[in-house]
Amino acid sequence: MSNYHTLSIKTLDDFVYGMCPNPVSLKNGLVIGGGTVYPELNFTLPDMIIDKTSLPEVRNQYRQMIEDACQRAEALGLSGLVVEFELLPDLTLVPEWGMEIVRILRDVLDEAESKTSIKTALRVTPNDIREFSRPPLMRRGKFVDKMLYSFELCAKAGADFLAIESTGGKEIHDDAILNGDLAASVFALGVLGSKDMAWLWERIVGIGRQFGAVPSGDTACGFANTAMVLADQKFIPRVWAATIRVLSVPRSLVAFEQGAVGPNKDCAYEGPYIKAITGCPISLEGAEAACAHFSSVGNIAKAVPDLWSNESVNNVKLLSGMAPTVSLEQLTYATRLMNTAAESGLEGARQLRDWFTASDAGLDPQAYVLRPDVVLELAEEIISEPTAYLRTRRAARVTLDKLKQAGETGELIYSKAEKNWLERLSRAADALPDDEEAFIAQMISIIDQDKIHLEEYGL
Repeated sequence: MSNYHTLSIKTLDDFVYGMCPNPVSLKNGLVIGGGTVYPELNFTLPDMIIDKTSLPEVRNQYRQMIEDACQRAEALGLSGLVVEFELLPDLTLVPEWGMEIVRILRDVLDEAESKTSIKTALRVTPNDIREFSRPPLMRRGKFVDKMLYSFELCAKAGADFLAIESTGGKEIHDDAILNGDLAASVFALGVLGSKDMAWLWERIVGIGRQFGAVPSGDTACGFANTAMVLADQKFIPRVWAATIRVLSVPRSLVAFEQGAVGPNKDCAYEGPYIKAITGCPISLEGAEAACAHFSSVGNIAKAVPDLWSNESVNNVKLLSGMAPTVSLEQLTYATRLMNTAAESGLEGARQLRDWFTASDAGLDPQAYVLRPDVVLELAEEIISEPTAYLRTRRAARVTLDKLKQAGETGELIYSKAEKNWLERLSRAADALPDDEEAFIAQMISIIDQDKIHLEEYGL
């Protein structure tokens, strides 16, 4: 088990896309983080019911998606391709169904690799179905058993990378987002979520080691990306969504403390912090993920990734072809530009990184907290603390201070209402106690315990 106390990437000159101190190498020779950014294509079914009667069509859909993608990858001259298969809930609830799809994807990728010069990899992300029980049972019960069994079967069937979008603490965090409740957010992410991550990732890492799959990483999608979407729809302040993004860092870091090695999940916009701290490769998404969601970080997210993803796209027909194949072409051209700039030397990569950054950073606080120099500054502050709770508390304080400073210097322009929110959130951050046990006792006394099984978090 690792415990990070210093940054793995210490200077802005070393913090660029495509390169990291601890690249991940697969047995076929594909290296993530070794100097080249590869596309990571993520696709899913069109709107349809999944059951025994529709399973043949489900198989056909996934076979068609992966075959078309491999054909287009060859036509575009790709040297490497990563495909992510995010299991829909039904494909995790019946683990054997998910395993069947993994085998289909694996077989087609292997065939493509044998006939072309493309090196391929398959990331498999079982669904966190623990939420199917209410309140969620996080460490026991049939949904936990099915989810972990899904990891085992998918690893056996040929997954190169294992990942998940875990949801520990979400039963408290959803209300915290809408209520602007910083203390509840810190409790959900820095205590509940982090404790759940430690329990869950110990098991995922063990499964990966047993069956030869790489434990890659998690994402705070259900927390920070939920806030991002709500901010885009003007339901919550942008400065609040930006703060939640950085609050998610200590929680996602727990996967790496338990043995994950990357590439971190694409929808984890906290990934730049993870890369700076661990030196492990990350996947990110932005402009080419507009097929899945809108954001204000479409270019700045390209500053430091090692894989570039489209998030996820349904298998529907567009004018040019099927949407997943279209997404692959968009990702290919995006990564081609990044790699061409890097081929001219580090100065070229740094220049393009800085252009990506400058185009977004001053327009939204959510982009500002992804600015590489800001990431390095805040990440160093976060890991100066010894525990997940204290790191999350520190994340709140330093992020809010940094956003206020950016407003004062003109690096960010936000409304009077947003400025008022910064002041309100800062007061809440200053009130967070030093003692974790005192904080836990305080939060347990005020949360709605009908929504949570505290014992499922070891409390």
